[in-house]
Amino acid sequence: MDDHPEPPTLRVFVALAPPDDAKDELARALQPAYAGYPQLRWNRIEDWHITLAFLGELPATAVPLLRTALAGAAASHPALLLGLRGGGHFDQRLLWSGIDGDLDGLHLLAADVRELVRSCGIEFRDRVLHPHLTLARSRRDDATSVPRAAAGLTGFTGRPWRTERLHLVGSNIGRGPGPIRYRDIEAWRFGATVRTRGDDAFTGL
Repeated sequence: MDDHPEPPTLRVFVALAPPDDAKDELARALQPAYAGYPQLRWNRIEDWHITLAFLGELPATAVPLLRTALAGAAASHPALLLGLRGGGHFDQRLLWSGIDGDLDGLHLLAADVRELVRSCGIEFRDRVLHPHLTLARSRRDDATSVPRAAAGLTGFTGRPWRTERLHLVGSNIGRGPGPIRYRDIEAWRFGATVRTRGDDAFTGL
């Protein structure tokens, strides 16, 4: 008997993940912020991701449909040349690093992913895509730490890297106290060679 059966619903999203060396590069740039703002709720480095479509709470029975659709999306799209650059915040409470590089390709991929999800009969809130990497969140009574930490990332420019896989990710957000944890449900390699647009792909935020 399975002591840990799959829950009847899953909170899921579709995402990209930077490679380890790109994440390590950003983590080094964040050292002053880690030391200066320990009260922020910092995301684990291994959980850093770029969300393409947040699908919310879905029945577990939807996952096989998503697997088929997303495998096709990955196979039909090229790898993208992206990079991490600078920092910013949403509503003074969520700290992020920006995404640079082939943003046209990134938006095309996200649009295709969302259309394929809808073709599976899955309804979700189709938010406007603002490509970013979420780093930390502040407490409700702290309106200064996140903007200050974002200012410390102004000059950060990470090295370019290729997207390797399209990820279907599950999270335990809303399932109890403690930090958010993520796990890959499945990931698929992109099927074509990397898009190359030259140095002008990295134009800043």
